[in-house]
Amino acid sequence: MSLSPTSGTAGRTNWPAEILPVLENALTCEYASLTRAGAPITWPVGPYVAEDGRTVDVSTGLTYPSKAERARRDPRVALLFSDPTGSPVSDPPVVLVQGLATVRDADLQANTDLYLRRTLAKYPQAVARQPWFLLRRQAWYWARIWIEVTPLRVLWWPHGRLDAPPLRWEAAPEVTAPPSDPAPTGAGAPGWLEPPADWRPRADYAVRLGDPVLTVIGEDGWPLPLRSLGATRVDDGFLVRTGPPGVLARGRACLTFHTHGADMSGQDNVVLVGEATPLPDGVHVRVERALADFSLSGSRFGQVRKMMRTARALAPRLEREAARRGQPVPVLRRPR
Repeated sequence: MSLSPTSGTAGRTNWPAEILPVLENALTCEYASLTRAGAPITWPVGPYVAEDGRTVDVSTGLTYPSKAERARRDPRVALLFSDPTGSPVSDPPVVLVQGLATVRDADLQANTDLYLRRTLAKYPQAVARQPWFLLRRQAWYWARIWIEVTPLRVLWWPHGRLDAPPLRWEAAPEVTAPPSDPAPTGAGAPGWLEPPADWRPRADYAVRLGDPVLTVIGEDGWPLPLRSLGATRVDDGFLVRTGPPGVLARGRACLTFHTHGADMSGQDNVVLVGEATPLPDGVHVRVERALADFSLSGSRFGQVRKMMRTARALAPRLEREAARRGQPVPVLRRPR
């Protein structure tokens, strides 16, 4: 296994050395959080190891804060690093991090500054395609809420061998996470995208995106996202093949299909939720609905048109969400 960390955090954490290059170099991970009803929801996001090496951080837009609000209500979250597309790490393990989330939105301007710095460092090609005067007009996207995840348990599968038992690391019993910033006042804005009325067309499309991540609730109550070994479309959902038996629980489930370019020039997502029933070599997921998803694929012209439509939908929410937190709307400032 050829591993070479890039950000130098290895000396400031006691996490397993084998996983650090994956955490530091992965362009995406699958972030799982829990709804009010305790059901798992998993979306692909961009991960960042904190400079002090104590947390793995992800973010969500201020104008679509659901990922953060779920974590503020229930801090039990999980990050699965299972897609090496675009990563320089050779022969990486698949890594699952379960930890406690701390939501940070008490300083939206600092959050936005940090997100721009991290994005420029990790995804320079994605930012280079737009001139600065256009970026400045996209505060609806760049204004951020951070979710800092303190790892409590790590499972990893060397060489990505999901058919073998994982290795395991656990934090010391005294390790915990600081509390989240206070929740904003008032009612939040409703969802900005309408979910599909029929999940079946999205499920048919999803099979083009590769093997899904299946998320269920483990016996300990934590979200448990796992990269599947394959999924077969059936009339009422999917038959999903998994790794070693005995790791999956019956109940609420989420199937996350996604893909992205090696330079993050595009992304495609389908997220389906339903009920899982164990099978001898996996689970049967009976799909109930598809979630509204934002994908950015196809031609560059098509992507620009979609971003313009998205801006019209999300820009009016920016001032409202900032006001709920008693703060001015953050602005985009060019890093030094």
